[in-house]
Amino acid sequence: MAETTAPETTADATGADTATVTLANGLTCSIPASSPLAKLLKSQRTWVGPSAKERLGILRRAKSVAIVGASPNPARSSYFVGTYLQQSSDYRVYFVNPNATEILGAPAYPDLASLPEVPDIVDVFRKASDIPSVIDDVLAVGAKTVWVQLGIWNEEAAYYGESKGLTVVMDRCIKVEHARFHGGLHLMGFDTGVISAKKQVR
Repeated sequence: MAETTAPETTADATGADTATVTLANGLTCSIPASSPLAKLLKSQRTWVGPSAKERLGILRRAKSVAIVGASPNPARSSYFVGTYLQQSSDYRVYFVNPNATEILGAPAYPDLASLPEVPDIVDVFRKASDIPSVIDDVLAVGAKTVWVQLGIWNEEAAYYGESKGLTVVMDRCIKVEHARFHGGLHLMGFDTGVISAKKQVR
């Protein structure tokens, strides 16, 4: 089985591009760079974010969360996550959307710089190509943690954020993680069936 590191592309004696793949046993082999296997290996993820224990620590230490890309549309996942955080956590929740004035009864801010405080976690609902610019905004305001929502992946941005001293969580839902750590979900991700009107203890 090949390792998950991206293959190194070189040119062979004929001038054709080849990819050098390192196998699990330590041996290497060259395959055409245009082959499906080379493309698959190149697409595999090498960045690894915080462990479950570390993510729990992030959520426990945080007092405030800003949702960048928050939507006033109840059908959007950011709206669902915002609802959950308002109702099931003690976080101060801020919504960032330059095209909205109010979301879930709270004011919507045009950007992170407009928030009344520096949020502990910046939860991001933006397309993958936007993540580097969001990281720059996070750095500019002095926030320490970027949490990129489930289904959004930009490996270069993750490495970039970490190189600037940020804690980066990526391709994980903050609602699911919070619920998992606070009784709403089994550790494997299954709903525990626990229904309560009480706020969960953070």
